[in-house]
Amino acid sequence: MIANHLHTPVCTLLGCDLPILLAGMGGVARSELVAAVAQAGGYGILGMVRETPQLIAQEIAAVRSRTDRPFAVNLIPAATDPALLDAELGICLDLGAPAMCFFWDVVPAALTRAKAGGCLVLHQVGSLDAALAAEAAGADVLIVQGVEAGGHVHGTVSALVLVEQVVHAVKLPVIASGGFATGASLVAALALGAQGIHCGTAFLATVESFAHDDHKARVLAALAEDTVHTDIYALNWPPNTPVRVIRNSVIEGLGPNLMGQRPDLLPREVIATEDGRPLLRYSTDSPLRTTTGNLEAMAIYAGQSVSLIDTLPTAAGRVTAIMEEAQRALARLDTMTRGGAA
Repeated sequence: MIANHLHTPVCTLLGCDLPILLAGMGGVARSELVAAVAQAGGYGILGMVRETPQLIAQEIAAVRSRTDRPFAVNLIPAATDPALLDAELGICLDLGAPAMCFFWDVVPAALTRAKAGGCLVLHQVGSLDAALAAEAAGADVLIVQGVEAGGHVHGTVSALVLVEQVVHAVKLPVIASGGFATGASLVAALALGAQGIHCGTAFLATVESFAHDDHKARVLAALAEDTVHTDIYALNWPPNTPVRVIRNSVIEGLGPNLMGQRPDLLPREVIATEDGRPLLRYSTDSPLRTTTGNLEAMAIYAGQSVSLIDTLPTAAGRVTAIMEEAQRALARLDTMTRGGAA
């Protein structure tokens, strides 16, 4: 049985039972995964960056058809055409999305509009300055991302340091992100002052994830040292927006030059398709269930927590495993602090 004492104040705010948040991974965190995490007691975030209002409406309806639990929709203002962002926010508010989650640069106008529409606002940040800016702009919850994280990484500081630093500097509840995938890491996050963890890699490798099976297999096989921080996957995003991915032929071709790529100089070469849409080498697209083509050369997002992920359970199974591991971690701490053997 999952202990209620790990129900933190942010769980009450968000309307979930457990302090485990699904990262709003673009393409990967679709309705099936969001609803599964929510039904298991966690909190789901739909990854809808640069998606059409029609797809967003479809996915919100699909979540609601599977669960009556609260969820959020993740958008990224800095990486989205303003007209599309306006339409995305509009459909989310029209459909009464309970919460919005934003990432990358803090865009106060987006937060203000979401708040005016009755949404809770979560904001993922990668630095103390960004955390303070998001708090000032009206965010309700901060997701603090360390450099260990997979996908787009906004900062350069490890989560171990950054989470504690932000907790001391803000009044908002903090969720720890980047390297958190197990019960022991949940306990560590709580010890740092965070009220929960935000998991991407751990949920990418689940049955309900919309990631391609090849991507899931790469995550299961990889270790932390197989991931790299690079800005080569730059098309579709502004310049200077690095990501963490698993090594592949594209990364090997860079040699030691992982950073400093210029998107304007990268060739536009189609290497795959997704539902008929051409996908370019060096784009930020990752392989999804519906993707065909040269998947190996695409962005295989994963955080350093891949070292701790070697199974492909259901999302509910992942949530249960994290909570059971947290109980064991707490028991070990209790034994150690009482002077006994671990």
